[in-house]
Amino acid sequence: MLALDSSFRFELYLGSTDMRKSFYSLCGIVSSDLSGFPADGSVYIFVNRLHNKMKLLQWRVGGFVLYYKRLEKGTFELPVYDNSVKNLVLSYTEL
Repeated sequence: MLALDSSFRFELYLGSTDMRKSFYSLCGIVSSDLSGFPADGSVYIFVNRLHNKMKLLQWRVGGFVLYYKRLEKGTFELPVYDNSVKNLVLSYTEL
């Protein structure tokens, strides 16, 4: 069973992401832009420029899991942040 809960660390990438990117490209963003380690168990969150699509990347035993959400109407509301940072750590409720 795949599920997300409050026990995970959620890290939002603040740059716009091309939603055609998949596992390898998103892992590259985590490694290069966030200086993170994609297989650390954190859930990395990526949002497109229009804020209507979101991907979550997470390492699970045996491989990566990619969650994808596309809104039919409206946009995702991102938290207010300082433009000098590349990522924010979110709580499960903020997700």
